[in-house]
Formats: sequence, structure tokens, C-alpha cells
Amino acid sequence: MKTKKLHKDKVNIITLGCSKNMVDSEVLSGQLLANDIDVVHENKKLDHNIVVVNTCGFIDKAKEESINTILDQVELKRRGKLDKVYVTGCLSERYKNNLETEIPEVDAFFGTMELPLILKQLEADYKAELVGERLLATPKHYAYMKISEGCNRTCSFCAIPLMRGQHVSRSMDDLVKEAEGLVKKGVKEVMLIAQELTYYGLDIYKKRMLGDLMNRLADVKGLEWIRLHYAYPSKFPLDILDVMRERDNICNYLDMPLQHAANNMLAAMKRQITREEMEELTIAIREKVPGICLRTTLIAGFPGETEDDVEELKGFLQRQRFDRVGIFTYSHEEGTSAHGLVDDVPAEVKESRAQEIMEVQQEISLELNQEKVGKVFKTLIDKKEAGRYLGRTEFDSVEVDNEVVIQSSKKLPIGEFVNVKITKAYDYDLEGEVVSSE
Repeated sequence: MKTKKLHKDKVNIITLGCSKNMVDSEVLSGQLLANDIDVVHENKKLDHNIVVVNTCGFIDKAKEESINTILDQVELKRRGKLDKVYVTGCLSERYKNNLETEIPEVDAFFGTMELPLILKQLEADYKAELVGERLLATPKHYAYMKISEGCNRTCSFCAIPLMRGQHVSRSMDDLVKEAEGLVKKGVKEVMLIAQELTYYGLDIYKKRMLGDLMNRLADVKGLEWIRLHYAYPSKFPLDILDVMRERDNICNYLDMPLQHAANNMLAAMKRQITREEMEELTIAIREKVPGICLRTTLIAGFPGETEDDVEELKGFLQRQRFDRVGIFTYSHEEGTSAHGLVDDVPAEVKESRAQEIMEVQQEISLELNQEKVGKVFKTLIDKKEAGRYLGRTEFDSVEVDNEVVIQSSKKLPIGEFVNVKITKAYDYDLEGEVVSSE
């Protein structure tokens, strides 16, 4: 027989790492709410008694942040501020046994696919009928939507398949239903995320179905922007670009991590593509969708990388002129095939190379931004901060890309679209004034 509690539980979920983790936390929140359990995200008030830390285990810095966050919560528990601390996510999936030994104060550790077990621990039932239902941790006008889980790629540096398993697509019907539900809640922009978007459908429909999914989502009334994140360049399905070009509510934006441009590095990373093929692909993409915003991600300091490789990468960036670039320094991850290589680039050299590469991109970004001055862009207002509004164009995703700074004496509703004329350009941001509402 369960003993009656003197106070009602309140669960705080702390999410670390990527947007895919954010979605997992939102799904957990939705399940808890449906079980009549109070739940909050990143609660600063400390009026909760249970914490779930959703961890990242991708690279060293992320692992360190996850462990420090767990230790902070354990300390609060030791001081009597918390009753329970639970840990889930990628770090927990990958290092569960070690963590149980090293941090025994944690009440339970769960893997990435153990949502029903977390709910059971919290005396809640898993409700299968809630597929797609979640409590958004983002502002209500945009949301991430995970179209698949896991990855079948074998990139030598990546530990994601170890933590997330093989690629599993979600059904198109479920995703359309979820999008419709999000729109009812006020969502105007959906960011499609997966470890590998272009693989979508191969497992359940026996062919690549991302284009079909995009078309069906574009039919959802009230969904104004659909954005694509994390497409793999090898065997890229060009048909999705036809859909992008033809449908007004699919942003002319593609996030396609390339990781490097030197062929010896691409081969060592097991990327299944050459620099020449990547250059042909970017040309083909831009021909199919004129004016598309291309974002990529790179790795500096992979084992065996030389100064010549870095110069080759910089030259590639200067020729390709990507709109957005992010860069990581290489992290030597156990269980990956690259772990068998000698991690021979010192940490400070990795950092300086990353800085060098970003300096090249900074110039490109400034030049591309300057070309926008005087032009008018449909802009989504995200927030008001320090007396000014911050928004984004269709060429900018949340947190990782440019913002448009808008000075306006007139109140601009958060989550609404306005037309903004760009008046100033900076390295990574724009400034503008409202010319008319949508």
C-alpha cells in the first residue's frame, strides 16, 4: 500500500545538449502533466522536490557540463533542498555503470530510450495515446520536431549511435498529427531535427521520404515556417530541394554538417564523400534553390590533421561562402573508430585552428550581411530584451544563427511576423526597422 504524501511532488527537468534532448524533456513533461504531476523546465525558484537531469554525452565539454550539473543537484539533495535526483539522456546511456559507482547519491540512472521506466519511478503511467503531446520548453511560437531517432552512419568521430542506437523513423501520420497539435498551441515555426534527416523513411517505407513528409507538413494550416536541420551530404536526395522551392512555408534554409574539406580528413572521418563531390553538391543545391541559406558545421583538430589540411578547409570556405558556420574542436571518444587513432593535435592547437577558421568565416558572414542592407525581410519576433526587439528571418535558426535587432517605439507582439528593412550589418547580426506588419 502506498503511503500518502504530505506534499505534492513537483519535478524540475534540466536539459543539457542538443535540441533532440530538448524534445525528449518536453515529451517527459507532457507525460507527467497527463499523470497530474507538476512539472517545470529549468526552474529557478527551487520550489520543486524532484530533479531529472537530461544529460549530453557527445563531447568532452558536454560531458563535463553534465557531470557538474548532476553534482550540483546532488549537493542540493545533501542539503535537504531536494528529495530525489534522477539522471537520463546520452551520458547516462553511455556511462551508466561508471556513474552509478562514482555518484551513488543519484536515485536512479536511465538510458535514452527508457521513458516508461522514468515514469514508473515517478509513479506515473506511460500513456501511448499522448504521442506527439508535450509541454514546450521553447517560447510558444516555435518548436523542434524530432522525425527520427538514432543513426546508421558510421562517422569515425561520432558516439551518437552508441547512445541513440540505429535509425528509427517516426510515421508520417504521427508527425502530421503532432504538427497540427503544435499549431493549435500557437506554434508558427517547426524545426525538423534528426541525427540524419535525409535517411527519413528508409526503414519504415523502404525509400527516402523526407520530400513527401515536407509536402504533408507544408499542408498543415497555420504552420508558417518549416526548417531543416542536420542533413547528411553523401547521397543527398536532391528532390527535397524541389519541395523547398515550391512550398512557400518551407524556409530556404539547410543545415548540412560537412565536418571538413581535406580529402584525407574526410576519408579518416568516414564521411563517404570527397571535397570535389561536396563542391558539386553545394552548386547543385544553390541552382535548385536560388538564395538558399546554407549552414554547416566543422571539426578542427581531428587526428592527423596538418596545417595544410586547415589551409585547404579555409580555401574551401572562401570558395563556397556558406551563410552560417559552426565549429567544434575534436573530442577523442571511447567506442568510436577514431579512438583507435592517436589524438595527436594538442588542445591549444585545436582551439587556435578553430579560431583561425572562424576568422575566415567572420569576414564572409559580414560581407553576406552587408548585401542585405536596404532589403526588406519577413521577420519573426522572438523576444524583447534591453528595450529592443530581437527577431529572425527565414535564413536564421534559433540560438545558432543571426538575430535581427529592431528598435521600435510601437509594441511588437512576440511570436508574430513583421516586415523589417535592414539598416545596418554586423559580423553575425543585423539591425533594422519595421516597415509594415504581415
